[in-house]
Amino acid sequence: MTEKVVIVGSGPAGLTAAIYAARANLAPVCVEGLEAGGQLMLTTDVENYPGFPKGLMGPEMMQLFREQAERFGTKFVSGNVDRVDFSKRPFKLWVEDRELVTDSVIIATGATAMWLNLPSEQKLRGHGVSACATCDGFFFKDKDVVVIGGGDTAMEESTFLTKFANTVTVVHRRDKLRASKIMQKKAMSNPKIKWKWNAAITEVLGDKAVEGVRLKDVHNGKEEVLKAQGLFLAIGHKPNTDFVKGHLAMDELGYIKIHDNTLSSVEGVFIAGDVFDRRYRQAVTAAGSGCQAAIDAERWLEAQHAGH
Repeated sequence: MTEKVVIVGSGPAGLTAAIYAARANLAPVCVEGLEAGGQLMLTTDVENYPGFPKGLMGPEMMQLFREQAERFGTKFVSGNVDRVDFSKRPFKLWVEDRELVTDSVIIATGATAMWLNLPSEQKLRGHGVSACATCDGFFFKDKDVVVIGGGDTAMEESTFLTKFANTVTVVHRRDKLRASKIMQKKAMSNPKIKWKWNAAITEVLGDKAVEGVRLKDVHNGKEEVLKAQGLFLAIGHKPNTDFVKGHLAMDELGYIKIHDNTLSSVEGVFIAGDVFDRRYRQAVTAAGSGCQAAIDAERWLEAQHAGH
């Protein structure tokens, strides 16, 4: 059976695309991946999504999105897409051994924040350890926080955090930043931002919440403890695009290139959310682009149909 549309990904972008596609009677199939729900599954409180004045838990929000998509007739397939064939239409996608054949595809597999992969960091994720200052900065009013990274993202996040935090200490493993000169200057001239050069974090301290970090000097190995109530990682994101490498045009970091809003380099394959958006990375912008991708897919399918 040939589906009308297969959506790959089940974060805010994928599920919003599913809601719109289902309401357009496209009977979408959503491949939800082994990490269903996307990055919001790692977020304890979501307080910046319009319509939820009291805020709600990330996983709870994704459950609501999913129920809404299901209510309008979305079918779900669990597992990851291993490989695709976009060389001709209908397109083919494989989820382990299962083959899906479809007239159009929406890719919304998101991006994964890079972590230090320390057991102590994993344990305190969502309890003071975050990879998104714009999502979680508000919770750190008058607290001391640490940002790890040396690029533009790290400078942006650090500067943003000074609106709430008492102090922001940037930890960087080299003695100079990778960030653009203008971003460096902005951060360096902010009196709330402090610097720890040539340092790496070896442990996040605290039992139920972050109480500090253990730093190690990369040159002499000397250790010190820095007290803090929050740790923000700004060492980059990796888009989840390995399964379409060689099939779609991407930039040097692996983000899918788009033109005309949601179109990929292959006609009939549409893109939504953090898999192309390296700039905003918010649930609300991902949801918005999921809506756009579904509308674009529906109109494209309509035009194909009209041409027959």
